Amino acid sequence: MASKDKESRLAQMDYWEEQLKQRLARLAEKDVAPEAIAKDTEVKKFRAKVRDTRDRLAVIEEKEKKQAEMAKAKAKKAAKPKKSKKKKQQEEKAAESKRQQKKKKKKEKKAKAQ
Repeated sequence: MASKDKESRLAQMDYWEEQLKQRLARLAEKDVAPEAIAKDTEVKKFRAKVRDTRDRLAVIEEKEKKQAEMAKAKAKKAAKPKKSKKKKQQEEKAAESKRQQKKKKKKEKKAKAQ
């Protein structure tokens, strides 16, 4: 979605700020009182859009920061040496399972019987 993109939000921010500046200039040209300018619906709308866009940009920047931290953590984890499974495999070889022990006993009995 383009509206979730930082570049598009920056473009929107520029657009709304420019619209606000133009509206303020038009009102100043007409010699409108500052109280009336503050109450102008279009000025309010443009200021709200600028505020919303600024808030959205802050969220996007936080998300980018979090992604960068996660990437660092992932790289750090990947750089860590992994525990070897050799020790576990050696223990498994040394200690036979019950099933293997039973098979071994059965073979020995068969060998003695013959």
